[in-house]
Amino acid sequence: MIKLLIYEDNPQLREGLTMLIDGSEGFSVLAAFKNCTNVAEEIRTFRPDVVLMDIDMPGVNGLEGLKIIRQTDDQVKVLMLTVFDDHQNIFEALKSGANGYILKKTPPAKLLEYIQEASTGGAPMTSSVAAQVLKMFSQLQPTVENDYNLTDREKEVLQWLVNGYSYKMIAAEMFIAMDTVRSHIKKIYEKLHVNSKSEAVAKAFRDKIV
Repeated sequence: MIKLLIYEDNPQLREGLTMLIDGSEGFSVLAAFKNCTNVAEEIRTFRPDVVLMDIDMPGVNGLEGLKIIRQTDDQVKVLMLTVFDDHQNIFEALKSGANGYILKKTPPAKLLEYIQEASTGGAPMTSSVAAQVLKMFSQLQPTVENDYNLTDREKEVLQWLVNGYSYKMIAAEMFIAMDTVRSHIKKIYEKLHVNSKSEAVAKAFRDKIV
């Protein structure tokens, strides 16, 4: 059972998302809120697996809420669900530790698929968003090339992460156990000095590690 919190200021959409997700097998909406004013306390109280996060909300908005969540819990998956597909919001969200970025026009069945993907370590993105992310990275000036002393095996795992694969998919592709994947990723994070999958992917692109 994937447990969720929803942050969305539009009451009709908030109710619609709650009914859709809560009424689907394998998903449970623990609570839904109109902004992130008390997000740290709510994360600690409900301990969700996935947070669906709008960006444009009154009071404490989604990007600010995301930063607060990451100070509170670096394990919970945060999936941005928004109408904004501009590069500034996308970059800020990924830089702040979002696990995925999808648009509100996403069909219901696909939304459930994205939530499932995020919960297992994937980094789901709407195709138009993914295209912008690739464009942003291609425009970044690379720093001095550095492989950070990653082993060939760690580089292979990192490449799968860059390709958007979940831990489960990486394990299947490499014919290794999930625990082994987690061990590799822990070492990759330590060597790259990052704390999230999105940070690792960004650094891999920027420094041309893979």
